[in-house]
Amino acid sequence: MPTTKPSELRKLSVPELQKRIQDTKKELMELRFQSSIGQLDKNHRVAEAKREIARMMTVLGEKARGVEAGEAEAKPAPAQKPRARKA
Repeated sequence: MPTTKPSELRKLSVPELQKRIQDTKKELMELRFQSSIGQLDKNHRVAEAKREIARMMTVLGEKARGVEAGEAEAKPAPAQKPRARKA
């Protein structure tokens, strides 16, 4: 399953996101099982599945907080002045 961009995930409804999270968690469980018995050919899929779940959980959390789609990406962190060292 190819990775999905966060912008595409934000277009999905909450039930669709929850369903995709559930499906990806099942896939991750199967990948871990295959890895434990030595049948997993593409080891990178485990890390990809974890990242995909994290992406979906992040978007789901944004929806729960009511964050606007562009608002989460557009806010830069405020710049801080370097503090003087004490001698």
